[in-house]
Amino acid sequence: MAEDEPRGICVRDVAARDFIAAYAEHLKNSDKFELPVWADLVKTACHKELAPYGDDWYYIRAASIARKVYLRPGLGVGQLRKWYGGTDKRGVRTEHFRKANAGVIRSVLIQLQEMKVVEQCESGGRRMTRVGQQDLDRIAGSVFHDEEK
Repeated sequence: MAEDEPRGICVRDVAARDFIAAYAEHLKNSDKFELPVWADLVKTACHKELAPYGDDWYYIRAASIARKVYLRPGLGVGQLRKWYGGTDKRGVRTEHFRKANAGVIRSVLIQLQEMKVVEQCESGGRRMTRVGQQDLDRIAGSVFHDEEK
């Protein structure tokens, strides 16, 4: 590939933190993606003591899930539960791994599916739609060009 030949920027080309922050802001400004009424009450996993402090945590989790589905097509709720899980500290007893809350992940995936960003695979799990991939690549391009400046 020649040096002066332009190439498209995709999600893999930008840092995860920067992309997730930009896509979360996009979801927050979108009128299609709504914050559930229970978002300020629910914990993200059984090993957590409290609900998240930030007001935007649901949008950040949704952006992170969208990025995961983009990078690994066929990803399901169970794999995402394992990814967002963590260690349950039980005092002086040994630690155990606990999976994350499936309800939060499922509600995010359902909303992304209604926005036509993800779709269900025939073999199970979710994958990006063409519109969703273009949307994420567009936001990744804007993040990439903002980093250059």
